[in-house]
Amino acid sequence: MAHERIEIDLPLAKVYELLSNPVYFPNFMERIDEVEKVNSQTFKFKTKIGGEDFEWTSNVIDNLRNTRFAWITINGNLNQTGTLRFTPLDNGERTRVDFSLDYRTFYGEPEEDLAKFIEELPEQIGKDLARFKEMAEAGTFREETADSDESSAEEKEVTV
Repeated sequence: MAHERIEIDLPLAKVYELLSNPVYFPNFMERIDEVEKVNSQTFKFKTKIGGEDFEWTSNVIDNLRNTRFAWITINGNLNQTGTLRFTPLDNGERTRVDFSLDYRTFYGEPEEDLAKFIEELPEQIGKDLARFKEMAEAGTFREETADSDESSAEEKEVTV
């Protein structure tokens, strides 16, 4: 389990809005390749670790607006649980984000590449949160979505 904390110079409602949609996670989480929304509570994650494809489906288990957002894996070949907690600072003008993330295998010990992926998690989520802070504060938070009819991706800017 990895835990990191960061302070963002944006109002709590805006930070919550950006971080409570897993579809945006690949924009700042280096080791998540794609997140597809299945329905309002279910998301399919994809990544590649050591040349092997990993896919898992997660359900949102806690979505307390402007306070907490959490999810757990319900199936797939990698078990991920995550929690984001939001705390207002300076009368709501700034926001502290606490991010807890855990990866596990469903069965047995992880192979070498996956073990390294898990071992490096604390350092990685620190980098990911720093990337999110930079993008969000600069107003350049972007969403890449695949065009459903073409294989190319287009970028759409999300204003902050």
